[in-house]
Amino acid sequence: MESLFSLSSFFLIFLGFMCSCEAYTFYAGGTSGWVLNPTESYSHWSDRNRFQVNDTIIFKFKIGSDSVLIVDQDDYSKCNKDKPIRELKHGDSKIKLYRSGPFYFISGHEDNCEKGQKLKVVVLSPNHKAHNALSPVTEPIGSVSPAPSPAQSAAGFTVSPSGFLWGFSLMIAAYICILV
Repeated sequence: MESLFSLSSFFLIFLGFMCSCEAYTFYAGGTSGWVLNPTESYSHWSDRNRFQVNDTIIFKFKIGSDSVLIVDQDDYSKCNKDKPIRELKHGDSKIKLYRSGPFYFISGHEDNCEKGQKLKVVVLSPNHKAHNALSPVTEPIGSVSPAPSPAQSAAGFTVSPSGFLWGFSLMIAAYICILV
């Protein structure tokens, strides 16, 4: 009986990790696409999203009217188009975020970069715990609350509230993965 419990626990943990490793596709600038004057600034758009390794960004623009240059930090700051790391010329250009850290994108069209058409994306490290930028911190800084002591179940297992929530969350994640 105990080995069956261990095997099913391992399976649920495995499914939980599989579900949490899903990569996402983002459209640079949201609904406006890669344009000179988007409805939401590129810096605001980037700040409100959380980018992970293996996510993809799509730059939508009219072919021939613009391009996207991937540049280093110095060229980003100066809007220098002379030596890009890579140039994306197609209207639905995709870039996969293959590592953590910053990525810098500028417009390759005339002086659009100087007018604000540039984007800095920071990809979180795999060990980083992302917080939703829209949810406020509910506890004041410096406040510490004691952890609840674990309770002993009738079967002899130690059950803590956080362990129960973790297990419940994992079961929900596994159920969602099975449905998808």
